[in-house]
Amino acid sequence: MTQSPAKPFIDVLSGQRQATPPVWMMRQAGRYLPEYREVRAKAGGFLDLCFTPELAAEVTLQPIRRFNFDAAIIFSDILVIPYALGRSVRFEVGEGPRLDPLDDPDKVKSLAPRADFTKLEPVFEALRIVRRALDPKIALIGFCGAPWTVATYMVAGQGTPDQAPARMMAYRHPEAFAKIIDAVVANSIDYLLAQLAAGADALQIFDTWAGVLPPAEFMRWSVEPTRRIVEGVRAKAPDAKIIGFPRGAGALLPGYVETTGVNAVSIDWTAEPSFIRERVQSKVAVQGNLDPLVLITGGDALNRSVDEVLANFGKGRLIFNLGHGIQPETPIAHVEQMLKRVRG
Repeated sequence: MTQSPAKPFIDVLSGQRQATPPVWMMRQAGRYLPEYREVRAKAGGFLDLCFTPELAAEVTLQPIRRFNFDAAIIFSDILVIPYALGRSVRFEVGEGPRLDPLDDPDKVKSLAPRADFTKLEPVFEALRIVRRALDPKIALIGFCGAPWTVATYMVAGQGTPDQAPARMMAYRHPEAFAKIIDAVVANSIDYLLAQLAAGADALQIFDTWAGVLPPAEFMRWSVEPTRRIVEGVRAKAPDAKIIGFPRGAGALLPGYVETTGVNAVSIDWTAEPSFIRERVQSKVAVQGNLDPLVLITGGDALNRSVDEVLANFGKGRLIFNLGHGIQPETPIAHVEQMLKRVRG
């Protein structure tokens, strides 16, 4: 058998520090690229883009062609699981996602326990197309939304500033809320396994709204469901490399890492460096954590911030990334500047 070429991104997740950290960006396929905007206009609706394999593969590959990142992340959305569970999911221009809210226990009874995975076959086909097109050294990332974050949209029917509808439902009707979480957990396991089978090298679980939860609720609704997903995936794919991103978790990150069993944790730009080094990076790889706003700013501020991330975390296992997704108004020249600085 011929040995496949090393992927620096996967090497870090496997426990090997790289002298030059591998780099990619959350939301790297997106509106800051003119070529993305062209494809998006051609596709029509956002879900049409996600579910047209050739177009989803094309926008996944665009930032790789332009910047030669060390990883590509499949172009999709965290709300494809509710969609496959039979919920109405719509994306309104300028307003974000809209769903029919599951905001009381009676409505939760209408939730299908099992997703229709034929609806997600276009995602798997896009993964297969990208895998064939990618340089073998570049990793391919599949992903899902964490149950807590996906549930916040399912309960409220849209994004809200502090996820109060989901938090209130979890307090008032914990059994009904747990049914939503359980459905997302079970179907996310199957979804992630199917992404691995279609060619993904690693997986990321996005818990964008983890930071709004108090510690006990964070453990119940963010950490435990994520642990169940990791455990469920590894039961059938023992070597699966999984990154967790409980955004805003702060001081609760060590417990998240220890309980979930992830290979790496993505950190936002508010994370305290010495705490992360001592309590988190000593156990797993870290990914992050450049402020997306400094990437818009550019110039000396960007150089300083890149240098700080490398100084803070470069002596350990690091995947260089942003602390959240790249903003649409980010100049392409600033991404090039960042890459030049990281790669020396």
